[in-house]
Amino acid sequence: MNSSTEDPQQHGAPTGGHEDKPTGTPIRPPLRRPATGRVLAGVAAAIGRHFNVDVTIVRVAFAVLTVVGFTGLAYFGAIPLYLGGIPLYLACWLLIPEEGSEHSIVGRLLASRQHRPD
Repeated sequence: MNSSTEDPQQHGAPTGGHEDKPTGTPIRPPLRRPATGRVLAGVAAAIGRHFNVDVTIVRVAFAVLTVVGFTGLAYFGAIPLYLGGIPLYLACWLLIPEEGSEHSIVGRLLASRQHRPD
């Protein structure tokens, strides 16, 4: 085939649109807790979806951090691992917004306190 008649999309040439991203770079979905497919608050599902990782791996990581944290023996540098697991999950639950919402639980609380008359 003549090179002048070839389709530019076949060779990964930019065709307009999102040219600020390099070709082949995946665009991550926003970090949002899903309304369906969650076990507790949807934190593991949100992290798994955002980073394109199986949600089971994220859940196992939270479980391992929780179990290791209860032993009180493990340290990561100067940070004790008991600060992982449950406190990390709770912080993510409070800070990651749910699907269909622009603000997290903490964001809504702060916004309501700012708009409240003194």
